[in-house]
Amino acid sequence: MAQGQMVPGIVSGRLSSDELTSNFTDLHPPLAAHEAAVAADRCYFCYDAPCVTACPTDIDIPLFMRQIQAGQPEAAGETILAQNILGGMCARVCPTETLCEEACVREAAEGAPVEIGRLQRYATDSVMADGAHPFVRAESTGKTVAVIGAGPAGLACAHRLAMLGHEVVIHESKPKPGGLNEYGIAAYKSTNNFAQAEVDWLMQIGGITIETGSVLGDTISLEGLSENYDAVFLSIGLAGVNALRAGGVGKDGVRAAVEFISDVRQTGDLTDLPVGRNVVVIGGGMTAVDAAVKSKLLGAEHVTIAYRRGRDAMGASRYEQDLAASHGVKIMTNVQPVAVHGNGAAAEIELEYTSSEGGQLTGTGEVIRLPADQVLKAIGQTLEGAPEGLTLDGNKIAVTGAGRTSMAGVWAGGDCAAGGEDLTVTAVAEGRDAAMDIHATLTA
Repeated sequence: MAQGQMVPGIVSGRLSSDELTSNFTDLHPPLAAHEAAVAADRCYFCYDAPCVTACPTDIDIPLFMRQIQAGQPEAAGETILAQNILGGMCARVCPTETLCEEACVREAAEGAPVEIGRLQRYATDSVMADGAHPFVRAESTGKTVAVIGAGPAGLACAHRLAMLGHEVVIHESKPKPGGLNEYGIAAYKSTNNFAQAEVDWLMQIGGITIETGSVLGDTISLEGLSENYDAVFLSIGLAGVNALRAGGVGKDGVRAAVEFISDVRQTGDLTDLPVGRNVVVIGGGMTAVDAAVKSKLLGAEHVTIAYRRGRDAMGASRYEQDLAASHGVKIMTNVQPVAVHGNGAAAEIELEYTSSEGGQLTGTGEVIRLPADQVLKAIGQTLEGAPEGLTLDGNKIAVTGAGRTSMAGVWAGGDCAAGGEDLTVTAVAEGRDAAMDIHATLTA
């Protein structure tokens, strides 16, 4: 982000190396063995466990709790990974507070759920630390499948197909595999290069080749892939960023929050990363929170999340909102951007207060200006580069069943496909289920 260095107020090295290292340590340190045993012992081992129903990947949570309680964390990890091959990352980034833990009977009875997410991390980390891959490839089917995109959906699909005996080639446009796990997850949630370590571990199944720099619509085409492979799975994510309808958005200092987050993840030295003194993040989802908290951790003095609707409508969970507040981030609701002001570079942002009646959002005419030398747009992403011939549902690829598109022999899953929440765990489930449907089709 060399350009950022030229914008007044956006500078690197606001904090020392030691301060930055401390700021970007693990958000939730791993459980020790005794802590895990005590935490697992709180599980009621429900027969018809609501936590399992709430998990998009249908992990048998009571079973892996019993296995931890019995001193068998590796067995617990295998139980998890059999359903969610990226269970390690999901344990770190999944909004468990609104999924399995919110459904936990302990939460309903006591307001304190079993720490399912941290226990899942303990179990999956135990398996990965062991070194040996717990799954074995079936005999070769002689079939080859192309997976476009090495994000969570693509990796989950590829692993399951490889395990079932198919040969898989993953075509990835970026230099590294991992998708949002590598480029879009807050650095304090995934430390020590975990995303790449998880990919390396997943690849131990064999039968999977990753080709980076392989861009759909440029170096490869859907037509060509369909001719050369027995099936194609699209997991191309959402590469575009929705437009911010406000004046002055082309000024220096205004950029997409996902780009900012990616810079933090990929930098070799946090002291080299520029950040504003007064940062305003537009949006109300997880990306907005991640960008805002990262800005604070990098040394920004004032960070504000500006969201156009009320707090209850924010995409970020209340836990994530409280996390932002705990780091000194101010959350302003019912405000929408009108214009970014400044002489070539951002200096202030003008916001208009909003009201909502019957779901219709309107501006009140009352405005406020905030100092803003850096404005980060976190207002949602959009599909780019969808191949011609595929039916779309809104701005995503239309699918039926387990990810079947309108084109024979082509499946899709993850953020690019319609239906489901844009979560890592949902993408894993869609990739896994599509793989099973592809396998059934190819072996029928």
